[in-house]
Amino acid sequence: MTEIQEAEDILASAELIHSAEAVAAAVTRIAGEIAEKLRDSNPVLLCVMSGGVPFAGQLMTQLRFPLDFDYLHVTRYGQDTAGGALSWRSAPWISVKGRTVLVVDDILDEGLTLAAVAERMLKLGATECFTAVAAEKLNGKEKPIRADFVALTVPDRFVFGFGMDVRGTWRNLPAIYALKES
Repeated sequence: MTEIQEAEDILASAELIHSAEAVAAAVTRIAGEIAEKLRDSNPVLLCVMSGGVPFAGQLMTQLRFPLDFDYLHVTRYGQDTAGGALSWRSAPWISVKGRTVLVVDDILDEGLTLAAVAERMLKLGATECFTAVAAEKLNGKEKPIRADFVALTVPDRFVFGFGMDVRGTWRNLPAIYALKES
């Protein structure tokens, strides 16, 4: 079986959790919430690579206030389906010292990555660090951080689409799916 066929089979057997329309509506809703809170702060919006790209891209086009944009790359997953050790690959290029920061990521699962990023931004001198996620997993676990802005919630299953990958693919889907339960 080819990688393409394997990816197609994964999608064909997956369960749709949030349609593309529901995702788009949630991004619009959360953009309004963020604007209400941050419009006067000239924040630095930091996209967490690679999963945060679709969310950050769509979100930014709806934020009608001045902001600076940069990215950082930190991961616990790589191409695995379970989290491992935290790996910092790239820090932001823009200084966050004395700035309000908005960290944008794909999913709040166990919260370890997002908590580490927020802590790092404050250590780098950010005056405030807000977090926004496309999805929060309802896994019943105690998390070290709560996202300030949550677009959607997802069940305690392996989800993919809208920035989240499954075996390195399907980040590009506009909807959110869950792997078929075995």
